[in-house]
Amino acid sequence: MTKIKAVAFDCDGVMFDTAQVNRSYYNHLLEHFGRPPMDEAQFAFVHMHTVHAAIAHLFEDPRLIERVQAYRRRLDYLPFLDHMAMEPHLEDLLRWLKPRVRTAVVTNRTNTIGPVLQKFGLDAWFDLVISADDVRHPKPHPEPLLRVLSHFGIQNREMLYIGDSGVDEAAARAAGVPLAAYCNPTLAAACHVSDLSKIRAYLETRSSPGAGGIRHRRTGA
Repeated sequence: MTKIKAVAFDCDGVMFDTAQVNRSYYNHLLEHFGRPPMDEAQFAFVHMHTVHAAIAHLFEDPRLIERVQAYRRRLDYLPFLDHMAMEPHLEDLLRWLKPRVRTAVVTNRTNTIGPVLQKFGLDAWFDLVISADDVRHPKPHPEPLLRVLSHFGIQNREMLYIGDSGVDEAAARAAGVPLAAYCNPTLAAACHVSDLSKIRAYLETRSSPGAGGIRHRRTGA
């Protein structure tokens, strides 16, 4: 079995519970421009996609979209970070991973990912951060994951990507990178984990199906 040399994390829904911060942020934009709050379908979309795609989805009118983008670039994001909650076991997992493998963040966030990592004291734990601003084609396109592989000089089967959404699943599949599906049993993945502590168990016991509450799945490549 191929040795894992790098582990990459999605941000929203994997490293942090960001449902409340994303809801507050986009509802603030909507309110500022006289629109009603998001419905659940709108929220499901913005929670997975880039801020550019989310704003286009919520506002539709190209002239209004330009105004919203200009406003959000001036908007101080830091107050919204109070709505974020770090996922349990994240710091313990990073502490265990760091001497053993390379670590990365691959997110559809843009310029907010830096402040997020700094506020929670996580920036030093990652060797590389790829945001939507760093690529031409963000997830679900494979480009962000391929950038990580190229940066570390490793093969696709030598990296594990931890994600929680269909966007993550599509990007990992297109890049040929094994996916660890976090708290989402509907995704096609190399393994499904119910909390981040199970990632360590998966990496230690990949050849032992069923260990530690982990569900393993054979993948083709």
